[in-house]
Parts: sequence; structure tokens; C-alpha cells
Amino acid sequence: MQRFVVVCALFLIFSLPVMAQYNGDFSVTRAEVDFSRILRPWDGFGFNYVQVPQTLDYDVDPQEYGGLSLLTEGERQEIIELIFGKDGLKPGILKMFYDPWHQKEPGGPFDHESSTQWMRYFVREGLKKSGDRAQNMQIITTLYGPPPWATKQKFLRGRDLNPEQKYNLANYIIDWVEFLKTKEQFPVKWISLHNEGEDWMRWPADGQDGNIGHGHDYNMFWPPEQVVDFIKFMRPMLDARGLHDVGLTPGECTNWYRFSAWGYADAIADDAGALNNLGMIVSHGFYGGNYGRWFGEHRSVGIDIIRAKRPDIHAWVTSTSWSKMDANNLKEHHGNIYTAKVNGIIPWAGIQRPAKWVGGDPNPGCAINVDEEGNYTVRRGYYYYKQVCRAGQPGMGVARTMAMDSEIAVIGFSRNGTDHPDAFVIINIAANDKKVAVKVHGGANKTYAAFRTSDDEKDLYTPIGNFELDDNDVIIYKAPARSAATFYAQ
Repeated sequence: MQRFVVVCALFLIFSLPVMAQYNGDFSVTRAEVDFSRILRPWDGFGFNYVQVPQTLDYDVDPQEYGGLSLLTEGERQEIIELIFGKDGLKPGILKMFYDPWHQKEPGGPFDHESSTQWMRYFVREGLKKSGDRAQNMQIITTLYGPPPWATKQKFLRGRDLNPEQKYNLANYIIDWVEFLKTKEQFPVKWISLHNEGEDWMRWPADGQDGNIGHGHDYNMFWPPEQVVDFIKFMRPMLDARGLHDVGLTPGECTNWYRFSAWGYADAIADDAGALNNLGMIVSHGFYGGNYGRWFGEHRSVGIDIIRAKRPDIHAWVTSTSWSKMDANNLKEHHGNIYTAKVNGIIPWAGIQRPAKWVGGDPNPGCAINVDEEGNYTVRRGYYYYKQVCRAGQPGMGVARTMAMDSEIAVIGFSRNGTDHPDAFVIINIAANDKKVAVKVHGGANKTYAAFRTSDDEKDLYTPIGNFELDDNDVIIYKAPARSAATFYAQ
């Protein structure tokens, strides 16, 4: 027994220099990334071009929030290159909103083109620019808000579904998907039933006012039982139209907290028909850490409830804030990936024309701004998003990571059999520089090329050289205050 204690003590003594931060240096934050431990498959980061979010009359006010209509063709192509080009963001998933202006009455003709010209241009040109990568691109289309005839109130942004129109509303969605897949040849893979439709408090209690023009975009109230019903009856409708490859999602709550705490996950998990027909889980991933009206933590409870019965199912964040376009925003992505346990992330509108959001956009961060004079500006948010978007390509795996400092976060993506290199991102949200020792497990490479973005904009996805693993497979990196750096295996 005494010999065993001595052996254990010697083991601890000799292992402490590595375990106790790094070589006994407690000024260093210990971190790890393990490319051999894949937590879940990764479908990619995405992009969302928003054209019509609020107008009350498209003929009078043909809203074009993304702003491409104000630019020259040469400038549009510059933006397409910035996003889809080989040196651009290289998103793997796209979101297309479906506005309320496509059919004036149930059974009437559809007009899928008038209010979607620039959104379709963006997707069409993006797919073209993506080249071979377009083969793995996935598109989700979200019902932004229904046409007035689908609601009890019979006006735009009416709160309540008219149950007599539910099949017509389902057909309204399906016809759009058919149009995108047949005429445009877009790879539409998913339907999302609603945009923040859980938030019944966005209308007056009597429901007699659409309350639009006060900062809200299109919505309709979607209680949990209505979501379950649509998932159940829409699947046979899609199959009857030959859309077997298009999956249904439950629509997009404002955050993951509401998806579980407001009853949506339980309602689906408790209904065998809905659970069987569900193609993917989606929600917005907006973070709010203070208890109150907009509280929304990054939590996986709702996803876990459904995955307990459907372990195969993927989950996406289909909208999330660009926050202040800073290091904290990447910390939010870390929370969605490692706390909410998602397989993909699409931020809220990446290109914005601020003048077209009534009342001022509550989420004004973005990648690119377009002003009313027809000028565009690439913002800091673009460069921060580039840190993660290029690293996490479709088909890769979310790698297990850790960091023994809550102001340091590590996001890792394993190549997972793809041609993409193993990659990890180190995020420092502190106001001071921090030295980090990252131990790399399961990688086949000794050299990593790094790129950095910082809040002070001294670095905007700037190459900062190659880093070599030392004899302990560790990279020592001094992370500047308020910055993120991505390391790609060479």
C-alpha cells in the first residue's frame, strides 16, 4: 500500500507541470481542443438576406431592407464575392424569408417574384459564386407572416390563425417551396413555420390591432398545439407534391429558453405523430442574461427533450444578433454551439439598410451596411463572423474543447473526413491580454496558420503567422484584449 502511495505521488509530481496550467505557470490559461472527440456533426454557418420585413402595402412601399437595389451591379458582385467567394465568408446554409404578399386570396394566383427579386438575386448569385460548395448548400425558408386572409382578424399581422384556412396557409408555403425548387433550382431543404410566433404579447389583448410599425416585423401567434398540428398534417401534403426531401421544423421561437420553457419542445416530444414528422429543430438564438421579459439563456433543454426520443435530429439557430459586432458576439456563438448544442447557426440579416427599418432596428449590428446614397460599408461584424464561418464548414464536426477561464472561449471544428482543415478559434472577451496554452489532441498537423480580428480593429481577419505545436502538443498564444483568432491546420 505504501509503495502504491509513493508511485501515485511521483505521478502527480511529474504530471503537475502540464496539468497545473502550463509548466507550472499560473499566469497562463489552460485550454484544450480535441479533434478526435466529435460532439455532433456540423452543418455550417449561414447567411440571411432580408428583403421585406415590415411594409404595410408592398405596392405603395416596396420595402427592400437588404439594400442591393441601391447598388451598381459591380458593387453587388463585390458583396457576393465578400460573402461567397473563395476568400469570403463561405457560408454553408442560407435562410430565405417568405413574406405575406404572394397571394391575395386563398385559391387565387401566386406571385412569387415581385417582392423577392433581390433576395432571390442574392441566393442565385451566391450559389453560382460558391461553385462546388453549392452542392452541399442547404436553404431553410421561413414563413415571415401569413397573408391577411389566413387570420381571424383579416388584416396584415393578424394575431390568430383562422382554423378554416390552415390547409390553405400550408399550401401557401408549399407553393413557394415548389417555385424555389423548380423555377430557381434552389436547394431548399427545410420549412420553418413561423418567425417568433410564440410571443403572444406583441399584440394588444383583444388582438384588434396588428401593432406593426412599432419596431416589429411580420409575425402571427403560433401556440404549441398549432405547431404540432401543422407538423402532423403538412408532412403528407408535402409528400403528395413530391417534396419528400423537404423537412418540417417547428418554427422559430425568440430564443432557446422559450422553446423549452414555453412548452414547444414538450408538445412535440409528447405527440408521436409530430415527433415522427419533425425534420429538424430550429429557434432563434438571441441571448439575454438578465431575468425579465427578454431573458433568453443558451440552453439545450428543449433540444435534449426531443433528442432523447430522436437522437438523430439536428438543431439550427436560424437568427441571432450580431450584438455590438465584437468579441462578445463570438462568445454568443460559443454558447449556442456548446451550451445549446446546435448543428448550425444563421445570424439575423447580414446586409442591412438601416433607413428601411421602421422605428430603428433593435439589432443594428451586421456584416455590411448600405446607406440611402447607394454606398456600402463592410463592418467589423463581417470580420468577426469570418473567424468562425470559414472555420466551421458543412460536414465538419464540433470538437470537444475547454478553457479554464470564463473570459476565454474555444470553438473547435474537426475535419471529420472532409477536405476542410481542423480549426479552432480562441476568443478573449477580457479587457486585458491573456496568455493561453492550448493543448491539441487528435490532430494530424503540427503547424497552424492563424488569423485575428480585434475590437480596436487593428486586426480585421489579419494573418498573424504560423504557430507550431511544442513537444507537449501545445500552442502558446497571447490573446489580445477583446479579440478572436482562428487557427487552421496546415
